[in-house]
Amino acid sequence: MRAVIQRVSRAALRVEDQPVGEIGRGFVVLVGFRDEDGAAELDWMAQKVLGLRVFPDEAGNMNRALDEIGGGLLVVPNFTLYGDCRKGRRPSFTDAARPEVSSPLYDAFVGRLRAGGLPVVAGVFGAHMHIELTNDGPVTLILDRDTNE
Repeated sequence: MRAVIQRVSRAALRVEDQPVGEIGRGFVVLVGFRDEDGAAELDWMAQKVLGLRVFPDEAGNMNRALDEIGGGLLVVPNFTLYGDCRKGRRPSFTDAARPEVSSPLYDAFVGRLRAGGLPVVAGVFGAHMHIELTNDGPVTLILDRDTNE
């Protein structure tokens, strides 16, 4: 399981050109899955995302988590996170989970994030989406959870 997290001051999501929702301060989370991913990876990633301390405290140090700043999450499924560009000019997506595997994983991941009690705007699996965001910092992190850990 892989996630790219961007700290934002605001973000909005449109699905099939229709507005779905927006957040103020928080994270935009792009998430991708492999066929081997399961409950352990979902739990680890949700806890990691909810607990990341990358918002400034009074001294300006990255020391606050989402719940401490009243932040939100905008979560989007993104199989291209497993695109392999090492050969040729067209990415290979053989490491990405098949849709019948990744769609329920995505729904379960969003559920785990919502259980954290923060506002969550979720993208629609398999849909064409537009994300408008203002990256704050910029702060961008890549989280990988290998099923062998």
